[in-house]
Amino acid sequence: MTAASGKRLGKILVQSGLISQDQLDEALQVAGGRSLSAALVDLDYADDTKIAQSVAEQMGLPFVDLGGYDIDPNAAANMSSELCRRYTVLPVKMQDDELVVAMADPANIFAIDDLRIVTGYDIRPVVASESDLLAAIEKFATSQTNVEDMVGSFEDAAGVGDEEEDSADIEDEESAVAKLMNMTITEAIRQGAGDIYIEPQENDMRVRYRIDGVCQEQFRSPKKMQRQLLSRLKIASGMDIAERRVPQDGRFGVVLDGKSIDFRVAVLPIVHGEMSVLRLLRKDSIMMSLEDLGFLEQPLTALMEALSLPYGAILVTGPTGSGKSTTLYAAINRTNDVGTNLITVEDPVEYRLAGLSQVQVHEKAGLTFAAALRSILRQDPDTVMIGEIRDKETGTIAIEAALTGHLVLSTLHTNDAPSAITRLTEMGIEPFLTASAVTAVLAQRLARRLCSECKEEYIPEEEALKRIGFPFEPGSPPKLFRHRGCKKCGGIGYKGRMGIHEVLTINETIERMTVENASADDIKRQAVADGMKTLRDDGFAKVLLGTTSIEEILRVVV
Repeated sequence: MTAASGKRLGKILVQSGLISQDQLDEALQVAGGRSLSAALVDLDYADDTKIAQSVAEQMGLPFVDLGGYDIDPNAAANMSSELCRRYTVLPVKMQDDELVVAMADPANIFAIDDLRIVTGYDIRPVVASESDLLAAIEKFATSQTNVEDMVGSFEDAAGVGDEEEDSADIEDEESAVAKLMNMTITEAIRQGAGDIYIEPQENDMRVRYRIDGVCQEQFRSPKKMQRQLLSRLKIASGMDIAERRVPQDGRFGVVLDGKSIDFRVAVLPIVHGEMSVLRLLRKDSIMMSLEDLGFLEQPLTALMEALSLPYGAILVTGPTGSGKSTTLYAAINRTNDVGTNLITVEDPVEYRLAGLSQVQVHEKAGLTFAAALRSILRQDPDTVMIGEIRDKETGTIAIEAALTGHLVLSTLHTNDAPSAITRLTEMGIEPFLTASAVTAVLAQRLARRLCSECKEEYIPEEEALKRIGFPFEPGSPPKLFRHRGCKKCGGIGYKGRMGIHEVLTINETIERMTVENASADDIKRQAVADGMKTLRDDGFAKVLLGTTSIEEILRVVV
C-alpha cells in the first residue's frame, strides 16, 4: 500500500469516527512497508473487520465476510496470485459482465485501474477485512499453483509427437497425473471429507468433496487430464482399465500422517466420460463408543438395555450416509471380546477390524447375505451383524437366529423406527416372528454441529417456532444458536457432525399391534405415548443444548 493510498484510507476511517487523527498519524509513522490496517491492528486502535465495515459504510460499498462467502473459483482465476498479493484483492464472482473484486482498500483508484487493464473487465469493488483477504488469497494461490504445475507438466509430456515420445516423456506425463491424484486425496483427508467426486463435464473436470454431509467444489482441471487420471485410479483400485461401458467397484488404501485410510471406489459411465466417487473409510471413526455418537440419555439407555440381552434383533434404520455402519460398529465394539464369537456379513466389508470374523458377500459366486447367514449360524456365533436385510430370505433367517439365542444386529432403509416393523411384514416375514424377535429399532440421521468459535445467540420469533412445532413456553421463547461462519469452519458455520436418534423399544403393546398388522403411524403414536422421543424431538433437544441449529434439524429430519 502506497503512502498516498494509506492517507486516503486513513481519512475515511477518521471521518467514520473509528479512529482519531492522532491515532492515524501514529499508525502512518509506524506502518513502514506495511498496510495502514495492519499498523492500526498492531497498535490495538481498531479491529480489521471493523476497519473494513467502516470503509464500506463511508464509501457506500457492500461489506463481504469472506469467511462465509462462496468464492467463485472461475472468477478468482482471472487474476494472478502476484497481482492479488500486491493490491490485497481477490475476485469473488462475475456479475453483469463485471468482475466483483474484494478489496481491503477500495480507495486505491490506481489499483482498480490496473485491475481493469489486466483483466479486461469493469471492476465492481466490495470491501473485505485484510486478514480474511490474505488467507483467501493464499488458499487460492496454493490450489492454483498445484493444479497449474500439474497441468503444465502434463501438457509438456502430452505435447511430444509419437516419433519423439520416449520413456522419460511417459514418466513426465504419469508424474503430472500422479501429483493431481495425490493432491486430491491428501487434501480430502486433511479437510475431513467423507467422499471425493471426480466428475467429467463437457469442457473440463470437476472435483468436489463432501464435508460434513455437504458437497463443496474444490477445483477444476482441463478435460485432457480426465482419461489418464481415471486410468490411474482404476489401476490403484484393481479395476479393468479397458472397460468403460459398465460400472465398476474397487478399493485401495493410503497412509497419511501415520493414519491408515481406506478408499472405496465406484466408477459409473456418464455422458461426458466416467464419473468416480471415492468414499473415505477412516478406521479411527468406527473405533468409537456409543457414548461418543451424540446420544441423549433416554435413547442411549433404551439401546443399551437391548444390547445387554443375549438374544434378539436390533435394527438400525435410516438413509444412505446416516451413520448406520458407524453405530453398528460402535455396538460391536461394546460386545467384542475374547469370550464372544462375533461374525459379520457385509457388502462390502468397509472396515477390516482385528478380532472379528468378517464375511464379504459375493453374489456372482452365490455367496449372498442369506447363504452366508445360513453358514454363519453353523459356526455357533454369539453375535451376528448383517450389513443389510434386503429380502425375505435374509430377513427370515435373521429373525429366526434372533429367536434361537443369537444377538442379531442389522440395518434397514426406512424413514423412522416404527416403519421398520411394517417393512419386515411387507418383505413377507410373518408378523408374529417379528414381534417375538425384534427387541429395539434405532432410527438415526447425521446433523452438522455448530462451529463453537462463531455460533451466535439469538431469540427466534414465536410464530416461527409454532409453525415447526418447537417446544417452548408461550411468551418466553428460548435463546437458541445459529450458524455464522469463520476461518476455523471455513466460513460454513458448522464443523463436525453428530447423531439424531429415535429408539423404539418393543414392549407387549407394540408386540400385540405388530401381530395385528397395525400401521406404522399407529405404532408410532403408541410408542410416543409410551415415552419414545422422535427424531425431531431429539433434534430439537440438541438445538436447545446449543449444539446445532433449527435449520440443520429441519434439513435432515422429515
